[in-house]
Amino acid sequence: MGEGQWQIDDSARAAIDELDADTERAVAADDERALQATLRALHDLVRASGDQLDDAYLGASELVVPPADLSLEEARELLDGAGLIPDLP
Repeated sequence: MGEGQWQIDDSARAAIDELDADTERAVAADDERALQATLRALHDLVRASGDQLDDAYLGASELVVPPADLSLEEARELLDGAGLIPDLP
């Protein structure tokens, strides 16, 4: 997201996963408008359901949210079968 790290409640995970799937469908359909709308919705969800952590926090992130202005070409490069928001080890 480019806005630091956020703590997200586990209850938001299903919605995040669905938006991730929506991004994959938008890319597969070559629909940049749908991709942008879905990424904006993802950012809105993180902001609404999460708490931004202090900039000094250096813990590992479980998920990485791509920027809201990600292009179709950039999204294709990021997709690797795990969605745009892969789980990190």
